[in-house]
Amino acid sequence: MKTRTKKTLQKIVIVYVPLVVIALITIAPILWSLITSLKMPDDVFKLPVRYIPNPATISNYVISWTRNKFSRYFFNSLVIGLSAVVFIVILSMLNGYALSRFQFKGKQAFMLLLLMTQIMPVIIYIVPLFLMFNRLGLINTRASVILFYIVSQTPFNTLLMRGFINDVPVEIEEAAMVDGASRFYIICRIIPRIVLPGIVATSAFAFVGCWNEFQVAFSFIMSNDKFTIPVALKSLIAESSVNLASLAAGSIIALIPPILLFAVIQKHLVSGMASGAVKG
Repeated sequence: MKTRTKKTLQKIVIVYVPLVVIALITIAPILWSLITSLKMPDDVFKLPVRYIPNPATISNYVISWTRNKFSRYFFNSLVIGLSAVVFIVILSMLNGYALSRFQFKGKQAFMLLLLMTQIMPVIIYIVPLFLMFNRLGLINTRASVILFYIVSQTPFNTLLMRGFINDVPVEIEEAAMVDGASRFYIICRIIPRIVLPGIVATSAFAFVGCWNEFQVAFSFIMSNDKFTIPVALKSLIAESSVNLASLAAGSIIALIPPILLFAVIQKHLVSGMASGAVKG
């Protein structure tokens, strides 16, 4: 009995206590933003601090969505994110399939190059790409941001997709070829069905990366009506003042798509990450 009690206490201390601490650290800022977003603007700085808004109001959400044009910014982020994800997934799957199934000169060097792109700061790419896009007339358009997201996120997702495809037995493709299937048919019809969890995981990581990105969108887009959600949140911070209630409401609105996305694809995401996405 003592041994069982000792093991239970060890499990609580080693497993549950750290998990609770991490969960509290993660949830606390979100909960504080939610509480602030439900307060009247004049009540945000009132002392003593009220942890339960009284009175509670949703006017900050209405103001953010209408007067602050978050409906427009939400649409911009959605269009940019979904457009980029489509190309990222397609390119990552094709590149991952090539790296998984074919042997060619420079394969290891190419994979090393993909890894090296992940350690380089984003600011290195911004200046040369800004000059290039400016000559092409793409600055201040959604296309410039979409192209950057495709270029910057495809390398990581290529390696991720390669791990999923490595777990697919080659015998399945050989059997399909015996039945008359072409390589093109296998890549377009058979492989996507088998690695669906991997496609879901890749899509989720790519979309969240596009949705939360600030620096590139802030550098390439100048018009207010083309701002994305992160840039719009930055625009709410003035030099001399800031409406924290509206800012908090906008932050909660920005959190909704990623939360819903992971809630819907949770099963596919967990099974995908567990099926060998980190294998070489």
